[in-house]
Amino acid sequence: MTETPAAGAHMRAELFSQPETWARAAAMRDEQALLPASGARVAVVGCGTSWFMAQSYAALREAAGHGETDAFTAPEFPFARDYDAIVALTRSGTTTEVLGLTSQVKGRTPVIAVVGDTTSPLVDLADTVIGLPFADEKSVVQTRFATTALALFRASLGESLDGAIADAAGVLSDPATTDPALGEAEQYSFLGMGWTIGLAHEAGLKMRESSQSWTESYSAMEYRHGPIAIAAPGRIAWAFGQVPDGLEAQVRATGARFVQHPIDPMADLVRLHNVALERAVAKGLDPDQPRNLTRSVILDD
Repeated sequence: MTETPAAGAHMRAELFSQPETWARAAAMRDEQALLPASGARVAVVGCGTSWFMAQSYAALREAAGHGETDAFTAPEFPFARDYDAIVALTRSGTTTEVLGLTSQVKGRTPVIAVVGDTTSPLVDLADTVIGLPFADEKSVVQTRFATTALALFRASLGESLDGAIADAAGVLSDPATTDPALGEAEQYSFLGMGWTIGLAHEAGLKMRESSQSWTESYSAMEYRHGPIAIAAPGRIAWAFGQVPDGLEAQVRATGARFVQHPIDPMADLVRLHNVALERAVAKGLDPDQPRNLTRSVILDD
């Protein structure tokens, strides 16, 4: 008789494997060379989690001086604009909007697909394919594929991932480094600046998907322009990386808890993954099969 896996068993195994998958991605020099060269005008597209990772990659690439880089959710791609290349990020390679976009630009703009499933339809449509099958997942809620793709992107820009990998391993090896109270808030606002805005959006999505929690996410500067009104006792404002001067004091003045960890922001996202998992399980939910969600959005004709 086959035993039914415990709730969140796949998500747990996958999120805990992230230091290993990041190291593999960082070592993929040949694959990194397939990404757009410095100076190219690039669009990065995806849906859901992949869109947020696209935002982070675009911000990092442009800030590093490698050229104009825009990020779009696939159905909002501006076809009237000219790009030297499109990077399409998708775990499944079956998302309707990404396949449609790739078909529409075929022969006009090269598409570089970064995929988890290397047998997917996108593989035959794209001009170039970078496969990350070792980071593919069984859980509907994404963790390692998204961050492994971002590790690949960061390494391609010349970043060392050693610190991020060590920070993530530290978070996962010692549960005592994560305050259990982080999973008990009434509401969460996730904040970022620059490339970590994408991480903040992804953190909010992870908590919503896995534990049906009330979450919001913002640029840390924009948070002051209205959203801080939601801050109150029993609620958390969680910042990834640096924040503007004075923001912590403003949050604390509301009675809300301000959270910021002095580690690589991508490793702090791993901490959030674990908090989301434990919060979901404590509520009797299974983040491997969240309510109303499937592994890929495939629309009927």
